[in-house]
Amino acid sequence: MTATTVAAPTSRPAHRDPQVARWLGAYTASTVGDSVYYLALSWAAVSSGSPAQAGLVMAVSAVPRALLLLVGGVIADRLGPRRVVLVSDTVRCLVTLGLAAVLLATAPGPWVLAVAALAFGTVDAVFLPAVGALPPRIAERDQLARVQGLRGLAYRTGSVLGAPLGGLAVAVGGPAGAFGAAGLLFALSLPLLCALRLRPLPAGEKTGGAAARDLTAGLRHLRGHRVLGPLMITILLADLGFVGPLNVGLAVLAEQRGWGAPGIGWLLAGFGTGAGAASLLLAVRGRLPRAGFLIGWTMTLGAASIAALAFVPLLPAAVAVALVIGLLAGLSGSLCSALLQTECDPAYLGRVSAVAGLGSLGIAPLGMPVSGAAIGLWGTGPVFVAGAAVCALSGVFALAVPALRRAELPRD
Repeated sequence: MTATTVAAPTSRPAHRDPQVARWLGAYTASTVGDSVYYLALSWAAVSSGSPAQAGLVMAVSAVPRALLLLVGGVIADRLGPRRVVLVSDTVRCLVTLGLAAVLLATAPGPWVLAVAALAFGTVDAVFLPAVGALPPRIAERDQLARVQGLRGLAYRTGSVLGAPLGGLAVAVGGPAGAFGAAGLLFALSLPLLCALRLRPLPAGEKTGGAAARDLTAGLRHLRGHRVLGPLMITILLADLGFVGPLNVGLAVLAEQRGWGAPGIGWLLAGFGTGAGAASLLLAVRGRLPRAGFLIGWTMTLGAASIAALAFVPLLPAAVAVALVIGLLAGLSGSLCSALLQTECDPAYLGRVSAVAGLGSLGIAPLGMPVSGAAIGLWGTGPVFVAGAAVCALSGVFALAVPALRRAELPRD
C-alpha cells in the first residue's frame, strides 16, 4: 500500500483576496475622505473666525480621541470591528453632509465647526481600534504582513489624493462642496464594508459584563505577553522621539535654511516616498525574516538619519535624508503593526490596538509644544538630536529584549 501525501492548502495571497480588496477599497475611500474633511474644516475655520479660534477648532477633536480611545478598544472587541467601522463611517458621512447643508444655508460661527470636530474625535476613538482589529478577521494569519503593506499604500494614496481633491472641491464649491465630497467618500466605503465576511473568533475569552473588567482583561493580556508588552514600549518610545521634533522642527528647519514652504513640501514628499516604498516592499514580499531584529535596527538607523537631517545645508540632500527616514520609519512601523496583529489573540485586538494608538495619538503629540519651546531656546539641532536619541533608545530596547528580538512573522 502506497502512502499519499496531501499538500496542505495554501492561503490566497492578500492582493488576490476579494475580502481584502473590499476592505482596502473601503479604507482608501475613508482615508481620502478624512483628508478632504480636515482640509475643508481648516479652511472653514479660518474663514469664519480668528486664527486662535481656527486653531481651537482643529485641536478640539484630539481631546475625545485621547480620552476615549481605550474605551473604543473595548467597544470594538465587544461589537465586532466591522460593525464599529461601518457605524463610524455612517456617522462621519451624516456629519459631513449635514455640515455641508448648514454651510449652504447659512454662515455658521466657529462653534458649529467645533461641535462637528468634537463628534469626529469621538468617532475616531472607536474607529481607530476597530480598523486595527479588522485585518486578522478577513485574512489568514500568514498574509497579515502583506495586508499591512497594502494598508500603508492605501494610507499614502489617501494622503496624496486627498489634499488636491479637497483643494479642488473648495475652489469649485467652497467649504460646503468639500464637506459634501468628504461625505460622499465616506458613503462609498459603506457598501464595501457591508460586503465583508469576518472569520469567527477562535474559542477563548469573550467580552461582556462591565467595560472596566474587559479593559482590565485586555491590559492583563498585553502585560503578560512576552512580545506584545515590549513591543508597546518600543512603539511608544519611537513615537515620542519622532512626532514632536519632526512635526514642529521641519517647518522651522525649512524657514532657517531659506527653503520656504516649497521646501517643506519637498521634505514631506521625500518622507512619503520612502514610507510608500517600505509599504510596497512588505506588500510584495509578504514577510521579512527576523522581524523583531529588523525593527530594532531600522529604528536605530532611522534615529541616526533624524539627527543628520538637522545638519544638512542643501535641500536636495535633506530630501534624500527625509526619504531614508521615511523608508526606515515606514518599515519599522509596518513590521510593528504586523507583529501586533499576528502575536495578539484576536479577541483582544481592539483593546491592544487602542493601547498602541493611545501612545501615538494621545501621548506623543503632547511632545509637540515641548519640542516647539525647546527649539525656541536651543535651536533645531539639539532638539533633533534629542528626538533621535529617544528613537535610538526604542531600537536598542527592541534588540535588548530576547523575545522581541527573535519575534518572527508567519510564513506564507
